[in-house]
Formats: sequence, structure tokens, C-alpha cells
Amino acid sequence: MQAFKVQGMRCGGCVRRITQAIQALDADARVGADIAAARLRIDSVEGAASLVRAMTNAGYPAYLVEEES
Repeated sequence: MQAFKVQGMRCGGCVRRITQAIQALDADARVGADIAAARLRIDSVEGAASLVRAMTNAGYPAYLVEEES
């Protein structure tokens, strides 16, 4: 599980677009959002760099804030 801070994520539509971008990389990825804190928790086989790139390419710059094993 990895946690990311995501810039510009302000509504459910944003979360939906980000989730679609992540699931294009890993169809089985699970995404949990805290819109108020602009944070996502992602459970995926993809590494943080790939996930950040997917979110950024979708228009939501992000960075890793926590990684759990």
C-alpha cells in the first residue's frame, strides 16, 4: 500500500479520472481517496514512480508520502 499527496484533486470526478489512469496500468489496483486531505492510498503491483507518472499524465501531479509493505 502506498500513500500519495495529489495536487488538484478536489472532487469525486477527479478521483474517478485518477483511478481510471491507475487502473490502466494495473486493472486490479485498489484506490482509496481522502479528498479533503488530497491524499490517495493505492494498493497496486506498480511502483510509486509509475503511479506518479500516470497521475501526473492525467493532470494531477502527485508525490509519494508513505509506503507500507
